Amino acid sequence: MDKRDRLEAHLESTGLDSVWFARPNAFAWLTGGNNVVDREGDAGVAAIGYDGAEITLVANNIEADRIVAEELPDLEADAVSVVEFPWHASSLAAAIADRVGPDERAAADIEVPGLERVDPTALRQPLTERDRERYRDLGEETAAAVESVCRELQRGDTEHEVASALRVALSARNIEAPVVLVGGAERVQRYRHYTPTEAELGDYVLVSVTAERGGLHASCTRTVAFDPPAWLEERHRAAARVETTALAATRAAAVGGDADGSEGTAGGTAGDVFAAIQDAYDAVGYEGEWRRHHQGGAAGFAGREWIATPGHDAPVEAPMAYAWNPTVRGAKSEDTALVTDDGIELLTATGRWPTVTATAVDRDLELERPVPLVREE
Repeated sequence: MDKRDRLEAHLESTGLDSVWFARPNAFAWLTGGNNVVDREGDAGVAAIGYDGAEITLVANNIEADRIVAEELPDLEADAVSVVEFPWHASSLAAAIADRVGPDERAAADIEVPGLERVDPTALRQPLTERDRERYRDLGEETAAAVESVCRELQRGDTEHEVASALRVALSARNIEAPVVLVGGAERVQRYRHYTPTEAELGDYVLVSVTAERGGLHASCTRTVAFDPPAWLEERHRAAARVETTALAATRAAAVGGDADGSEGTAGGTAGDVFAAIQDAYDAVGYEGEWRRHHQGGAAGFAGREWIATPGHDAPVEAPMAYAWNPTVRGAKSEDTALVTDDGIELLTATGRWPTVTATAVDRDLELERPVPLVREE
């Protein structure tokens, strides 16, 4: 089912006459483009709508021509109806409201007078073939940027310096970086979200990013060690086994059976995967460690379309991207993977980073997972 088909089904099931998207991730989902100028707000500078017959762009006179020319790669621009309003005479929300007739029901993903609210998360799942193709490029380029920076690190670098280098490397590939975490040896053992400071890296460092391009988000973590603590390898491998178990459980929930394609029942939930994660922590000797940090979830047109929790009833879809990020104090394993009927494809992998074979707990899956890169100075 393509995106227009999903929108038509949504209008039919809800009784709406039209639906409108102004938030950047929803706008990007439908258009493949970017409606952001000022990152301070929740909404972009343009909205895209569908009424069952045509797609309409609403934008002010400053932005309309540029967006039509440059920011609608997944749409045929000449097939999009354009509504332009004077920048000084109206707001985007008011301009959307003006497009809705007095007897029509409409919904938007931002606050619009007279319109209902729509949460487009379900519409964005599962990923279309075009989205999967773009995701493969984003994942590989994100990992390449992160790993290139990691190979040049020195123990005397500060976390801020590393974060700046990561943003530059990603930006050079036309990739935004909404999340950049850099934790040196001291802070990464104290905090699970190691926002960068002026602290030096010390004996080792964890680098985590969530990168975005064209609305799609890819997350990955890499570890670099100069004088690794004796416990680092064991904790890292434990986290890798939990992550591998999460991916095996994800595929089983989405398409049924084990990751090797054996028979089973699909229709599982995020809560089912979370239960497998809890069991995996117990099996690797870190019972209850999941309480100290969220474990990730579905990825796509948000860093996480949903984050799994105990009993979470969100459906597990395929084909869909997932980014699980288990942590064991001072260690973390995280990549973005595409889960399909055919198997599990690691998107944020380059084949140029040291790995170890990680085995899922009580499930039939082995994956090559990154290990700490040990650098001699």
